[in-house]
Parts: sequence; structure tokens; C-alpha cells
Amino acid sequence: RCYLQYVLFASCNIYTTDKISLTKEEVVDIMIQLTDGMSAAHDSYIIHRDIKPQNIIISKEGKVKVTDFGIARAATSNTINSAVMGSVHYISPEQARGGYIDEKSDIYSLGISLFEMITGKLPFEGDSTVQIALAHIQEEMPNPRIYVPSLPISVTKIIEKCTQKKADRRYLKVSSLIADL
Repeated sequence: RCYLQYVLFASCNIYTTDKISLTKEEVVDIMIQLTDGMSAAHDSYIIHRDIKPQNIIISKEGKVKVTDFGIARAATSNTINSAVMGSVHYISPEQARGGYIDEKSDIYSLGISLFEMITGKLPFEGDSTVQIALAHIQEEMPNPRIYVPSLPISVTKIIEKCTQKKADRRYLKVSSLIADL
């Protein structure tokens, strides 16, 4: 079973911070809907910069929406992150360094979110936000199959591609991620 934490059921007004057990198929369905929403944002030149399970709304009918575009930015040729923003557990290496941000930064965060939904764990922990940010920059991603041995290799490969340290090694567009999901 997989987990999604901090799910907000919008249409039935039930708010929970409990972990909810999901099947791998449900997680993939959530990710397809989530990435479809991100594709629409990216097509409108908007970079979210704070993708995480806490910013996902799921209705009781199973419709997935992305929320909290509070730190989103219009994507331009000079979208530089002047201040490190976003949740440190989901932040891309380039965000952690204060560098150039584009849709590949959101793809990294989608990969971290997928990892957490599949395993019920975050890939990097630490005593401080600085330690966690450094882990995103320096440490290898743990293999999700350590926690979920039955995870299909295809899903493992998707997580690996999303969470590459170098942005140019990730999916270049969310549409490619959707195709693989």
C-alpha cells in the first residue's frame, strides 16, 4: 500500500492530516492528474515552485487539483530564484542553491512527492532545513524499492528520472512524464 499525507477532500469538506493508504495504481492515477494540471500551468509559463502532497486537493470523486500557487512565478528566460523558497523536503537542487528555476524544478518536486506517496517516507531527513537542502544537492536518492520491494521497476525509473540532481537529466517537459506514467 502507498500513502498520501495531508489530503484535503474539498467537495465533502473533510480535512485530514492522517496518512491515507493508497494502491500503486491510485498513486499513478493521482500523479497523472497532478502532472496534467502542472502541464497546464507550464503551458501558461507558470512555475509552481512548491509542489508537495500538502498542496494536492482530491475530491471524494477522485479529481486531483494543484493548490497554493503562492510562490509561483512566471517562467521567463531569467527566472532566477532570488530567495530559496519552497518546502525544503521537496525542493530541487537548483532551488536549494538559489539558481535558475524552470519546469524541471517542478518535475523534481513531483518526483519527490511520488517517492513519498509510494513509500510513505521522505527521501531526505535532517536536523535542520540546511541539512535537508544539502542532501537534495549532494546525496543520492534512496531506491524506493528498499521500502516497497514490489514496486514495479517502471515506477522506480520514473522517480529516478524526475529526481536527477542535474536538471537537464530530468524529464524536459511534464508531458514526457505523463506519457511514462
